[in-house]
Amino acid sequence: MKKLMLAGAMLCTSISAFANGVAVTPSADDPIVTKFATLGVTVKQINPSPVAGLKELITNKGVLYASPDGQFLMQGTLIDLNNRSNLTEQALNGVRVEGVKEYEDSMIVYKAPNEQHQITVFTDISCGYCRKLHRELDDLLDAGITVRYLAFPRGGLQGSGYADLMNVWCARDQQEALTEAKSGVDTKVVAGCNAPVAEHYQLGQSFGISGTPAIVLEDGTMIPGYQPAAALKAALEANKAS
Repeated sequence: MKKLMLAGAMLCTSISAFANGVAVTPSADDPIVTKFATLGVTVKQINPSPVAGLKELITNKGVLYASPDGQFLMQGTLIDLNNRSNLTEQALNGVRVEGVKEYEDSMIVYKAPNEQHQITVFTDISCGYCRKLHRELDDLLDAGITVRYLAFPRGGLQGSGYADLMNVWCARDQQEALTEAKSGVDTKVVAGCNAPVAEHYQLGQSFGISGTPAIVLEDGTMIPGYQPAAALKAALEANKAS
């Protein structure tokens, strides 16, 4: 199974790296690493922060901030008011782009005939807005947007939501199975199923995802929630032009 460790080189070139320092791959005995481990948080990268006395942490639970000794934790969004920029989201964009690449071979993909853009959607079967987005699949495909699905069981790695996603990802015809499941048809149990749903879920958590649908654009920007085809097309075109 693939590990959710992202290449250090990518993070060192992330737009969240600042001139007052460089990204550091933490050692196992770093106080930030050891203290956060007691909270169930894996620290993958420690980056400089524009705020004196804080480090930016890339973790399996998204972007967090901490004092150098690990005593103080800050969770939330860091905004640069002078430049009107969301530094927390910027830190995650590069992480998302590289993380999505690692799981391209385990996505359920609906390819647009005249592909102009791609979106990656973390989805759950029982989620109402996930179903609404999927019902508009033809609109997305007609707009030249290829839709790539990763699994994100909202209830975690237990219960029927997780089991249903496992059955879909192990189905012989994944596209048909996902469409049927989103229309309310019971999923068919697949014996010996070994799908990477847990890995998708962990990846989503590292992206800062807590609900579905969560739509990741080509540049790593994330749209948390449903958007119609026209709005997604506009966002993709705007990102392309910028």
